[in-house]
Amino acid sequence: MLKILIINGPNLNLLGTREPHIYGSQTFEEFFETLQADFANMELHYLQSNIEGELINKIHEAGRDFDGVLLNAGGYTHTSVAISDAIAGISVPVLEIHISNIYKRETFRHKSIISQECAGMISGLGLQGYRLGLQYFQDLKK
Repeated sequence: MLKILIINGPNLNLLGTREPHIYGSQTFEEFFETLQADFANMELHYLQSNIEGELINKIHEAGRDFDGVLLNAGGYTHTSVAISDAIAGISVPVLEIHISNIYKRETFRHKSIISQECAGMISGLGLQGYRLGLQYFQDLKK
């Protein structure tokens, strides 16, 4: 059974109430329940943190204990060399996820520091990007 870790970074705990015109009105916890039901053949784990060091520690753990990571690093996507280094330091694939299309937003969001260390990126497809990421990992193991 595939063991996949979903990591959400800063401010993603506000999904469902934060800028619903961009991020939608569903909380991630509600969405995660549907992912668990739809991907019952996978062992899914979830962490959300607003603290960079906690995200880095979880990425390190993922390198030992998981088959893949879906990472929405939030604002750290554009600023954190440390998260990029953490991704580079593990051997399991990491997919970069963005709910909004970062290229249709403010210019500073167009640059991702973590992309070069990730297996790929899904951006702008709402919460469904997580579902597509899980499908990617499922297909990888076929």
